[in-house]
Amino acid sequence: MYVILVYDINEKRVGKMLKLCRRYLNWIQNSVFEGEITEVKLKELVIKSKDIMELREDSVIIFKSREQRWLEKEVVGVERSGLEQFL
Repeated sequence: MYVILVYDINEKRVGKMLKLCRRYLNWIQNSVFEGEITEVKLKELVIKSKDIMELREDSVIIFKSREQRWLEKEVVGVERSGLEQFL
């Protein structure tokens, strides 16, 4: 499945959440990530993010789609991070 993940985390925990999300998805802008992920990996990501979060203070929003092609993406201005991966 294709997901877009957005988080709003207290600055004390942002670094940990950033590192976690980068292991599963592509960083596209500040607290925004996107990419293909399996159901199992997504559940793993959610469980690990709950360990980092203060649930009364922080939030994570996940938008899901079967495939990326069902979403139209338009970038106005500078795209912060291209999806090119260097090996």
